[in-house]
Amino acid sequence: MTDVVSTTPGLFPLPDWAKDELADLKGRQKGGLVTGDESAEITDAYERAREEIVELQTDAGLDLPVEGQLRWDDMLTHPLSVADAVETRGIVRYFDNNNFYREPVVTDGLAATGDVARELEAAGELTDDGLNAVLPGPYTLSQLATDEHYGDDASFLSALADFLAAEAEQFPDVETLFLLEPSLLESPPGDGADERASEAIDTVAQAADADVVAHTYWESHGGDGGVDEKVYAHLLDADIDAVGFDFVANHEDNAYVISEYGCTDDVALGIVDGQNTLVEDAEEIRERVEWTLDNTHGTDFETAYATINTPTFYLPSGKFEDKLAALGAVERTEVKA
Repeated sequence: MTDVVSTTPGLFPLPDWAKDELADLKGRQKGGLVTGDESAEITDAYERAREEIVELQTDAGLDLPVEGQLRWDDMLTHPLSVADAVETRGIVRYFDNNNFYREPVVTDGLAATGDVARELEAAGELTDDGLNAVLPGPYTLSQLATDEHYGDDASFLSALADFLAAEAEQFPDVETLFLLEPSLLESPPGDGADERASEAIDTVAQAADADVVAHTYWESHGGDGGVDEKVYAHLLDADIDAVGFDFVANHEDNAYVISEYGCTDDVALGIVDGQNTLVEDAEEIRERVEWTLDNTHGTDFETAYATINTPTFYLPSGKFEDKLAALGAVERTEVKA
């Protein structure tokens, strides 16, 4: 019997009150964005917002709450953007949507900052439940950042993997680590690079004292819709506990890949839409979990993480809270598969 565990890939929207308060405290321009040395007033606002976010997840009944990543102005690139060896420059479009981030340019040798570990320590004091930590995957980070130090793509990817591994080594006790890897679908690595991407993920996974999920999402721009089969085969070589799939964007192709090529012992099922304001109810979510488990033939997963398919910073706060409540309610329904 598969154990269904509810969690999310993080990157939550700020509560409305926090948006207004932080706008007054730090402004909306580049000079007011998070760098790691915020004032006491700004730090206090983020701490109160974190408390609210963790409480929301606990009240919703989620098994594994996340810290929320409310300080991440630059979405996935935040852990890199606050590093000393990185300059943030112009505004770049975030994948194929209307969000933007500051381009992180690596100009010197990277060293871990402990920024994410400190966030997790603060969140851990707010809940008795185990935490789900969130980091960008090394391949995705290599696609979003610019290298002016390491000299070639392979060296840059390896350095980013070492950087993220050093960050993970500083984490407090967490149950899981979601490595967010949308670029494996958005701009899949070619021959040679696909193996290096897997090795980079492996480097981070081995450094983490937690169950590691390599979470992919969005539609593929390099194949027929699901994850590229060769990329997927290499991904399964990494020392990860689960692969995450976006069953909102593409359920048929993802079910086929799992059935045809196998999977890890655990799986993450992205079955709540993190970009659409339409709120699913608990029964609909339960049915999606059942469908995925019934249609991934030849598998007998030990754990299935029922999760939102993408980070949720796109959503209005109210809709985000409603989706959390619906996802958490899955724990109070019976999943049969």
